[in-house]
Amino acid sequence: MRILVINAGSSSLKYQLFRMEDQRVLAKGLCERIGIEGGRVIHKLDGRDKYQAMVDMPTHSAAMKVVSDLLTGHETGAVRSMSEIDAVGHRVVHGGEYFNESVVVDDKVISAIEECIPLAPLHNPPNLIGIRACSEILGSVPQVAVFDTAFHQTMPQMAYLYSLPYKYYEHMKVRRYGFHGTSHRYVACRAAEILGRDLSGLKLITCHMGNGSSLAAVKEGSSIDTSMGFTPLEGVPMGTRSGNIDPAIIKFIMEKDDITIDEVDKILNKKSGVLGISGVSSDFRDLDQAVENGNERARAALDVFCYSVKKYIGAYAAAMAGCDALIFTAGVGENNILIRERIASGLAYMGLELDEDKNRSANGECVISSGNSPGKILVIPTNEELVIATDTQRLATN
Repeated sequence: MRILVINAGSSSLKYQLFRMEDQRVLAKGLCERIGIEGGRVIHKLDGRDKYQAMVDMPTHSAAMKVVSDLLTGHETGAVRSMSEIDAVGHRVVHGGEYFNESVVVDDKVISAIEECIPLAPLHNPPNLIGIRACSEILGSVPQVAVFDTAFHQTMPQMAYLYSLPYKYYEHMKVRRYGFHGTSHRYVACRAAEILGRDLSGLKLITCHMGNGSSLAAVKEGSSIDTSMGFTPLEGVPMGTRSGNIDPAIIKFIMEKDDITIDEVDKILNKKSGVLGISGVSSDFRDLDQAVENGNERARAALDVFCYSVKKYIGAYAAAMAGCDALIFTAGVGENNILIRERIASGLAYMGLELDEDKNRSANGECVISSGNSPGKILVIPTNEELVIATDTQRLATN
């Protein structure tokens, strides 16, 4: 079975083509600057050199036509024709309270995704455009929507309700939704397999740490809490996002700097986090280098990030009355040795003891806790695209 996975952004379209019999990625690529001058496509066929070209793509439908031509091309193709693709899986950012699992796309699903646009105005519209573009190119081929928010729909009310007047939840659906759900679900399932235990008997804390970061408390296979909230702005400090702050700061800086709410929103989302503190970069690799060169603000930025992550770990261990495993994933979690060390050190009191040598030599999936540690500390590279492909296969063949 051939599954095409699509992740459509406002001006980009990422794709991977899977052969599900062995879960092999036959081809993958990125169309960028859709609707903008200077469009470019990067395409990689398994076993071949990368192909790059400047291509004018005024719409997502045009981008899908480019993808179709590449996937079937003489030099770049992975299939003889698009009719060999059996189903398409789409990453959809926000499913609101409508979806607690992946679903086959139909008119009702599209309407529900449209109703969630106010909750994710930058993400859901291009996700819908991707679905419609695939319909134009592939006709009646089954399509499946996999939601970032779905995994966290198991959170109890005490975890998702904000202490605001209830009408804001009742009428506007203002509540904690959480994001990165597909990643949290994948690494939780892989952790159970690596540990040789049933997921239903585990208490896991999953740390998805990249330019955007979130943690989740996964108890018996279900998310019971997560750090991101109504939007991906809440939680730990991130590359450019502030994470948790006192809400009164917003009014204070608006008045002091005489700026608008839109300008404050841009500051909180684009100019804060470790970039805002350090003044150096939103890239943790740049911060590590700056710290080596004696930059104290870069050091402070990393201190704030690690301290915040560690506080969430303690909170989630308390919420679950224990922790069987702590999992690091995503760009920073998988690759930054020092960040992992700073976060995981000093957790022996809760049964998590880091082995510094294992941490330094970590590569791919591995256990980095000591042999004497009751709880395990793991590094697991995330694979959201495989989750989307697997869900798509399951639903498209039912």
